[in-house]
Amino acid sequence: MSGIGGNLRIDAERLWASIMETAAIGATEKGGIRRLTLTDLDRAVRDWFVARCTEAGCSISVDELGNIAARRPGRDNSLPPIAIGSHLDTQPTGGKFDGVIGVLAGLEVLRTLNDAGYQTHAPIEVIDWTNEEGSRFAPAMLASGVFAGAFDRDYAYSRTDREGLSFGAELERIGYRGDEVCGARRLGAFFELHIEQGPILEAEGKTIGIVTGVQGMRWYEVTVTGMECHAGSTPMHLRADALVAAARMIGAVQAVGLAHAPDAVATVGLVEVRPNSRNVIPGEVFFTIDLRHPDDAVLAAMEAALRERLEAAAREDGVAMALTRIWDSPSVHFDAGCIEAVEDAARTLGFGARRMVSGAGHDAAYIARVAPTTMVFVPCEKGISHNEAEKSEPGDIAAGADVLLRAVLATDERLAARKPG
Repeated sequence: MSGIGGNLRIDAERLWASIMETAAIGATEKGGIRRLTLTDLDRAVRDWFVARCTEAGCSISVDELGNIAARRPGRDNSLPPIAIGSHLDTQPTGGKFDGVIGVLAGLEVLRTLNDAGYQTHAPIEVIDWTNEEGSRFAPAMLASGVFAGAFDRDYAYSRTDREGLSFGAELERIGYRGDEVCGARRLGAFFELHIEQGPILEAEGKTIGIVTGVQGMRWYEVTVTGMECHAGSTPMHLRADALVAAARMIGAVQAVGLAHAPDAVATVGLVEVRPNSRNVIPGEVFFTIDLRHPDDAVLAAMEAALRERLEAAAREDGVAMALTRIWDSPSVHFDAGCIEAVEDAARTLGFGARRMVSGAGHDAAYIARVAPTTMVFVPCEKGISHNEAEKSEPGDIAAGADVLLRAVLATDERLAARKPG
């Protein structure tokens, strides 16, 4: 076996079979997955993951946020583990690949090492992080955020979904509240394989994205309060229509994004109207805002402009407006050594590759605060993600997993060489 890992390759058919097997857990009629965090379906896929990792000879640990770590021992278990991971929860109308391939490629790396009888210096762990999506419990990347010290445990437990159910109670209900203190374990490095969730790799005919960092992002919740009245007997000039005001505000969100083009994005993705009756003037509207930009200073300027525009819209329509920032994830720069390992792996394996910044948030963004970290991207068709039509080719996913395997083994050699004595 020449070089680090020699000709070692993952089993592409086995990896694809695992992806399709988990895709049946929460499968939708349109070919996607609805597997929200801490639901019974989330418990089912967790049970599947634990069973497969146990079959692969791993020890399993679950921390107090429900993060699952499957460990394959190394020759020197005093070394901190090199971790591979992502998430198994999905959006309400999610695809088969977002997050999933990062966890299952990690499992495939362990299986491949087992098949070859290859023993790493450090332990290798595969981690399923809880609530990456944030679609049920905001904010996103909640459990990896606690692991990295961005949030505390009780804050995470207190988060509620739109029905008022708490993260802590639901974690307990599905049986995945573990005993290990979240963040107590030290990681030697962390790698996350993911679909790009954008069109760049496909457009350029590249197979591998070497991710150098993640853009900054902020989430907000807005409540607009007017006065519900009868739709037929309230003159137009005497109305305090919360929905009309909210519509102006949503237009302002779009305007702020366009004003900071081409790198800015601004999105309203959730809207609730109350009382939501066809012959009642809306008295209250709740909606969310997602702002993103690679430069934190520009992101701050976008927020200032947004507040000014929303307050002006509220005044114009005679309604009250409350804007709350619920999440602030600054831009992230990944570790140079890990980036180089991915770049070298892609070059050695002959895959077309390019460096890029992630437009989407990922658990790796928080783990980068506490361990050397990077990501590997593979293409998805037309850049479509957070959609049941999400599609990635088996060959591209296999290529990403092979790059992941080689980068992990190279990092294992590098970190072991640094150990004193």
